[in-house]
Amino acid sequence: MTATVRKLEKAGRFADARAVARILQPEEPVFLFSAPQLLARLKTFQKGFPGTTSFAVKSNPSPDVIACLAKAGLKHWDVASVHEMEAVRAQTPKPVFHYHNPVKSRREIADAYGRYGCRRFAVDCREELAKIADIAGSDTSIEIAVRFVLPRDRGSSAHDFSTKFGAPEHVAVALLEEAARRGYRPLLTFHPGSQTRDPQTYVRHIEAAARIAAAAGISLTKLNVGGGFPADYPNSKGGPLEIFFHTIGQAVTRSFGAGHEPQLECEPGRGLVASAMSLLTRIKLVCSDGDDIFINDGVYGGLMEFMQVPELQPPHRVIRDGEILAGPAKPWKVFGPTCDPLDVLPHRLELPAHIMDEDFIEFGTLGAYGIATSTMFNGYGGHRVIPVETALAT
Repeated sequence: MTATVRKLEKAGRFADARAVARILQPEEPVFLFSAPQLLARLKTFQKGFPGTTSFAVKSNPSPDVIACLAKAGLKHWDVASVHEMEAVRAQTPKPVFHYHNPVKSRREIADAYGRYGCRRFAVDCREELAKIADIAGSDTSIEIAVRFVLPRDRGSSAHDFSTKFGAPEHVAVALLEEAARRGYRPLLTFHPGSQTRDPQTYVRHIEAAARIAAAAGISLTKLNVGGGFPADYPNSKGGPLEIFFHTIGQAVTRSFGAGHEPQLECEPGRGLVASAMSLLTRIKLVCSDGDDIFINDGVYGGLMEFMQVPELQPPHRVIRDGEILAGPAKPWKVFGPTCDPLDVLPHRLELPAHIMDEDFIEFGTLGAYGIATSTMFNGYGGHRVIPVETALAT
């Protein structure tokens, strides 16, 4: 790598994927990170959401993303493990952690409490609350976030979050009561499902939160409405976030009463970071006697979620010699680089009919669950992150 290229990378001077392809010509797949796009999305949440915004680290634990958000002043971080706490602590000295994974080992609770200063823990059963109490004792600074669940509205989200975590309403009532009895600070949290497209899904949960708090006799001081805020994909449009924010605010006032609203929190992952990263891949082989192509990344790398949820198909474009390749297109079957026959995209992609080996394909809107779920299967998956001004998004 020349000194000029190093200087460009350090300064974040690459304009977009075309510049990276032309100047670096990477042989390995790389993620392209646009800090301006991430900061613009963060501003939308901070200006529009009627409460505190945190970041769901699980969606993208890249040091580049965490450092960008920390530098922009983000203080609260939704984490699912102590490993994510360590990743955040490496980038910012005094983070506020919301440990909203409701299942934790005793060692994880102890490390979160003692080593990382975490004072927010989620629970959805009595046994988890008892473990926290064994470790934290009578520390009245502890916040217990009771995670509740409602039956899913069919088709309301791309990922169903109601099947693994969350207490039904009657259990949530008992957990709120017990948390308060132990001297902790009780609150409620829920997750409507990733890529939630209907704001009314939040309304149903907010109404349930009011019922739970009333049944427990708790004057709720905080309500975390989770993540689920949508990004825009070619086959799954989320709509303006401002509609979600307005609907949530109205529902809280209506459900709890004017002047009695709890402080609101949200913890976006996909809705915040998805549009800030794209994935630049390279074609390894074009089969001239068919319609198969092989690229240097796939479902064991940055394209795993596309395999699981076809509606979240990312936008894509082909780059040759630093320019977008146009011309008549045809459907191609796209295989990843591993030896596993499962490493194939679930749908054929419309790509120029005259694509060749060494052309690049940029897949957009992969800031969420792209780099986070990459593996090193067969030795593939060591993605670099390169700063750009603009990453491909829908």
